[in-house]
Amino acid sequence: MPQFTTYDGTGLSYRIRGEGDPLVVLPGGPMRDAVYLGDLGGLTAHRTLILLDPRGTGDSPVPADPASYRCDRQVADVEALRVHLGMDRIDLLGHSAGGDLATLYAATHPERVRALVLVSGSGRALGIETSEAEWDKATEVFADRPWYAEARAALDSLAPGTPARQAAAVYMPFAYGRWDEAARAHAAGLDAEMNRDAPDHFYAPGVFDPDAVRAGLASLTAPVLLLAGEHDAAPSPAQAAEQAACFPNAEVVVHPAAGHFPWIDEAGAFVRPVAAFLDPQVRTVTVGGVRLAYRVQGPEDAPPVVLVHGRGGDGTTWAELAAELAADRRVYAVDLRGHGLSDHPGRYGFGVFRDELAGFLKALGLSGATVVGHSMGGAAACLLAQREPALVGRLVLEDAPVFFPLDPPRGRAALPEEPVALDWAVVHATDAELNEPDPAWRDELIAVTAPTLIVGGGENSHLPQEQLAWMASRIPDARLVTIETGHLIHESRPREFLAALREFGV
Repeated sequence: MPQFTTYDGTGLSYRIRGEGDPLVVLPGGPMRDAVYLGDLGGLTAHRTLILLDPRGTGDSPVPADPASYRCDRQVADVEALRVHLGMDRIDLLGHSAGGDLATLYAATHPERVRALVLVSGSGRALGIETSEAEWDKATEVFADRPWYAEARAALDSLAPGTPARQAAAVYMPFAYGRWDEAARAHAAGLDAEMNRDAPDHFYAPGVFDPDAVRAGLASLTAPVLLLAGEHDAAPSPAQAAEQAACFPNAEVVVHPAAGHFPWIDEAGAFVRPVAAFLDPQVRTVTVGGVRLAYRVQGPEDAPPVVLVHGRGGDGTTWAELAAELAADRRVYAVDLRGHGLSDHPGRYGFGVFRDELAGFLKALGLSGATVVGHSMGGAAACLLAQREPALVGRLVLEDAPVFFPLDPPRGRAALPEEPVALDWAVVHATDAELNEPDPAWRDELIAVTAPTLIVGGGENSHLPQEQLAWMASRIPDARLVTIETGHLIHESRPREFLAALREFGV
């Protein structure tokens, strides 16, 4: 493992995992070996994690002075790591007690933080703590679980002087959204990973001055994300919101049904908002309670163009086309629900995507935008143009289904063994609607008032091209262009597709 020397001559170790821009990660515990963080649910696919082993944990040696375990003194360790990495500013993530350390670092060195993520972050540095009554109330959410009675009895039996090691084991079932095999395996490492001599020093009396910390944070310009598990007690979502108020530019994301270790409870629901937040090219907006990721480029005052991907894709599939259009258009490439870095709420369908697209346009003030949709996204855009014509200025449908019933109908698709790039429930929902579509979705094509360009992929597409011609005949102001390449037109023949858009006036 790589090492660096901190301010007092102690050599500290860290792990490097993943790919992408560096993200410095501070573990909790307090004073727990960073190994328990693993790959943070797959965040390593988006960022290179720099996982610090705090002094006296993992491969970092026990310091000569136990007082150096204090949280406020470890701020200098984080700063030494930044200098060692040769970075002017760092993206920083702190989990649990590591959130206190990350908060102190941000308050002490606000100019050195580019982005800050607090995952189940402790609020002690800000003077925000969980009372025993609040903790007891939070455990009641698990009252219907088969293990609850025994775990609750053990919790009630804890005396004020119970050794920390014993108390931690008792708390563990309540620290996860599900006390299942994965949670038990993760919790089993706690005893070996903790430096039991250090926590009392980490949280020594007088270690925090909340007023001074809050004053220091006033100079923090970096964006802050606080991710709280819905079933976590420390912090609860309400306490995370209270913490967020202490930062100039902060937002809270509540991870549904998760506890203190959200990447163990449901990795994808943890990774998506964190990866979106940390990517400077990605923005988010909430539509109908669903957090949608999108990318935007081009002059702010240019005519807007909204790009809507097909099933299994996301906004990045438009990268080449978006870059070209951005020369004179304000281009928005959205990740629909169940795709990319957007939420996976479990409810899907063409009508759902239509309404979500409407909400997206309204939330960003894009009424009258040109909407370009591929396949599933094109079908949703067409349905939107039927229902709310004023929202769509011009419409481009790239090899989009026309909603004639599939013949033969598709059977229920099995989830592939390899990882998939979408919530598989999207496939089941949309296949069912393609098998038996609402007849009104065809009948109401005449309600589309936007000038419409339909681009077909020709004989190599799986969609019947004669249906696209029929659709062009039904929409009052529509034209059909064929680019002989198959279904993925804008990806396989981007130049021809762009030329068709430009000729259409996009």
